[in-house]
Amino acid sequence: MDQGTRGELIGRLAEAIGSVTTAHPLRVAIDGPPAAGKTTLADELAVVLRAQHRDVIRATIDDFLFPRAQRYRRGRYSAESCYFDAHDHAALRRVLLDPLGPGGDRRFQHAVYDADTDTPSSPPATTAPADAVLLFDGVFLLRPELIDRWDLRIFVSVPFEQTVDRARDRGTALAGSTADGAEIERSWRDRYIPSQQLYFATARPADHADIIVYNDQLHQPTWEVRPHSSIHGI
Repeated sequence: MDQGTRGELIGRLAEAIGSVTTAHPLRVAIDGPPAAGKTTLADELAVVLRAQHRDVIRATIDDFLFPRAQRYRRGRYSAESCYFDAHDHAALRRVLLDPLGPGGDRRFQHAVYDADTDTPSSPPATTAPADAVLLFDGVFLLRPELIDRWDLRIFVSVPFEQTVDRARDRGTALAGSTADGAEIERSWRDRYIPSQQLYFATARPADHADIIVYNDQLHQPTWEVRPHSSIHGI
C-alpha cells in the first residue's frame, strides 16, 4: 500500500487511467459507500485529466435513479429497497455504458432521471471521442449487473461509522437543523449502511476493484493496487 498527499493520490490515479488502453472510451467506476468521498474524488480527477487534454465525461448513479415511489416501495428505511429498487441499471447500460463500450457507437446520454422533478429525463445524445474517459461515481457499481461494463474499477473505502459522521455534519451544515441530523442518522443506520452490508456480502466489491482508496484521512489517503489488476507503476 502507498500513502501520500491528496494531490499525489489524484496524480497516481490519473497515471493509472493513462496506462489503460482501449479501442473505445475508457469507463471508470468510482464506487464506495455513501459519504465516502466518491464525487469529490471523481471531480478532482476530472480536473487533472482535463488539464492533460483528455475529454472527460462526468456522470453519477444519482442521475439513474428510479422515481421515489419505486425506490421506496418497500419502505423509506428498507435496506433491500435501497439495494434492489433504487437504480435503473438496465437504462445505465443501454444509454451510457454500452454505447461507450466495445462495439458501441459512442452516442450516449448521461442521465435518465431528474431529481428536482422526480421524473424521467431524456437529455440529448452526445457523441464521445474514442479516447474519452467516463468518470462515473456512485454506490453499488461493482454488482453483477454492472461489473463487466467497467474498464477500470476504483473502490473508495471508509469505515461505515465515519460515513455517518460525515453525512450528519454535511447535512446539518446545509440545513442548520439538529432534527435534520437525526433524520440523516436514521437513514444511514436503517437504510444505507445495511444496504452496503448486503452489497458487501453478496457482491464483494473490494475483491473486484483494481484500486482501493482508503479515504478515512482525506488529506493523507492510502491506496493499493489489487493483485489481479493489470495496472502497474502507480
